[in-house]
Amino acid sequence: MDFHPTEEQAAAAGLAARIFRDLATHERLAAAGTGSDAELWKALTAAGLTAAVEDVGLLGLVLLLEEQGRTTAQVPYAATCVYGILPVAAHGSAEQRARLLPALGSGEAVATGAFPARGRITAAPDGRLTGAAPVVPWLRDATHVLVPDADRTLWLVRTDAPGVGTADVETTAPWSAGRLTLAGAEAERLGDGGAHEEVLATARTAFAGLQAGVCAGSLARAVEYTSTREQFGRPLSTNQGVMLRAADAYMDTEAIRVTAYEAAWRIDEGLPAREHALTAAWWASEAGKRVVHAGQHLHGGMGADLDHPVHRHFLWGRQLDAYLGCGSELLAELGALLSDHAAPEGDHA
Repeated sequence: MDFHPTEEQAAAAGLAARIFRDLATHERLAAAGTGSDAELWKALTAAGLTAAVEDVGLLGLVLLLEEQGRTTAQVPYAATCVYGILPVAAHGSAEQRARLLPALGSGEAVATGAFPARGRITAAPDGRLTGAAPVVPWLRDATHVLVPDADRTLWLVRTDAPGVGTADVETTAPWSAGRLTLAGAEAERLGDGGAHEEVLATARTAFAGLQAGVCAGSLARAVEYTSTREQFGRPLSTNQGVMLRAADAYMDTEAIRVTAYEAAWRIDEGLPAREHALTAAWWASEAGKRVVHAGQHLHGGMGADLDHPVHRHFLWGRQLDAYLGCGSELLAELGALLSDHAAPEGDHA
């Protein structure tokens, strides 16, 4: 197992870091409100960082999403990669790959996914979908939505197709989310019956990587603030209580990062990774929540000031906690999966 980035992955992560640092500034994020930053999205796609995901793999994507998380940049990068480029490349037909991948890579098309499948969407024999997904991240920007039906078959739906309805939904973090309704909407099938499990594991791993970046950014801001803010003639960071809280947050952040790297590496290598993706998602949900709470707490009253950038890390951390599934849900799924694997042959439910 080798988590060291390749030369290509390191170069892509470095380029992404520069773009996010230059364009996802506090002032631009404040101006964007709850919407996406179109100029930043254009810069990312023009630099080839969306199309590059096919080459750098999931571990490379996790490195890129860490850079997005550090700045809480408001672009549909994770969604387009895990619900568009990667599943089409892995499970699409030759015609689908030729038609969809160039548009997704250039930013002309934007993808998202109705994951996790909380709504009930059914597919008719002719492939038309009916049902609703209550909250779909980045739906306002999307041209395509990857939709799992009640049987976990995957379908691609154009958001401008007849029978497709969208309505804005405000979420904890500014993710340009919406409610998706389908009334006999045309859709095209993507992949076979095993595609859903693979896409879900990939998405959990990628969003865990995004959470690692959100936490790292929150902790960096806390370190900067407590190192310069003085009380009783000395920096706040010299107090043992502050140091211990920051140390715990650092250990949690590293745990999120390492588990996400391991899951991504296994998926890239074609190894079984469902348990590893669930483990990464659990750390991102549970530990991520602790880290962003610590980051805000260590800022004292400034942590509750909407004019201070640390509040965005808190919102993104809580949003990712909810999106990945609360810790108890993920542990229950992981426990059931491990029990199923440990049961003697013939005893599986």
